[in-house]
Amino acid sequence: MDLSDVTWRKSSRSTSQGGECVELAEVPSIIAVRDSTDPQGPVLTFGHDAFRRFMDGIKNA
Repeated sequence: MDLSDVTWRKSSRSTSQGGECVELAEVPSIIAVRDSTDPQGPVLTFGHDAFRRFMDGIKNA
């Protein structure tokens, strides 16, 4: 999957200190997630429902 033209975004709660953030990109039918410190590295992809469950799991952990 070519993600070179997508717009990546970081949470507004992220700080520039340490630079340890994830970035998200919304692509038709998927949400892509990557490490902001390694933009050429691996990318996780989720369907919208799976991403919602993933986020719910993080919030409830």
